Amino acid sequence: MAQAEGKRYRDALEAVEEQDEPVSLREAAELVKETATANFDESVDMDLRLGVEPQHADQMVRGSITLPNGTGREVRVLVLASEGKQVEAEEAGADYVGLEEYIERIQEENWLDFDVAIATPDVMGQVGQLGRILGPRGLMPNPKSGTVTMDVAEAVEEVKAGKIEFRVDRSGNLHTAIGKASFSVKELYENARAFLREVIRLRPASAKGLYLRSITMSATMGPPVRIDRGSVLSEAR
Repeated sequence: MAQAEGKRYRDALEAVEEQDEPVSLREAAELVKETATANFDESVDMDLRLGVEPQHADQMVRGSITLPNGTGREVRVLVLASEGKQVEAEEAGADYVGLEEYIERIQEENWLDFDVAIATPDVMGQVGQLGRILGPRGLMPNPKSGTVTMDVAEAVEEVKAGKIEFRVDRSGNLHTAIGKASFSVKELYENARAFLREVIRLRPASAKGLYLRSITMSATMGPPVRIDRGSVLSEAR
């Protein structure tokens, strides 16, 4: 069995390395699964290079989406809210709920044992002081991503169900995880298509020329698989 898996990996790796032309989204999902042979459940990531200039505010690409098949990982959620909303957050499944004690813990202990922070608008005056710590790590609550809201229950449930946030970096690159190597090809394909559809929808009106400049999919320990832009535009409709 191990020899068969080793041969399958070598064949897939050779196919990726000899890739003269980008492949379709579904073919990419197949190749990524075949080259994901580590002894742990590898993350499957997508990397995009966009034709935008993020230094201009009107060309910043930032958004969120709940993936149809989830992310395959447990997400630890911190909710910062006044007492009136804390019970709601706890009942929705938030891992940590409070306000002053967590603000103090983050500031004094650099405590960051959570993946997503959600806050209600009425406490953002206090939460704002965490910007220099949470901002660079992409953990700062933001209304554009739905993490500053009075409906904390819905926000927590969405994150737990597989909601991801993404943001283009200063060089126009976008990186996000869209699942696990243990997912089926169909699940990876559906998640990738949903993510790309949202990125395309968010194309800034001021962005000129080619928007999707390059697209790759890869497992944590596997080689990147180049994806055909034309097929993406067709499949993401």
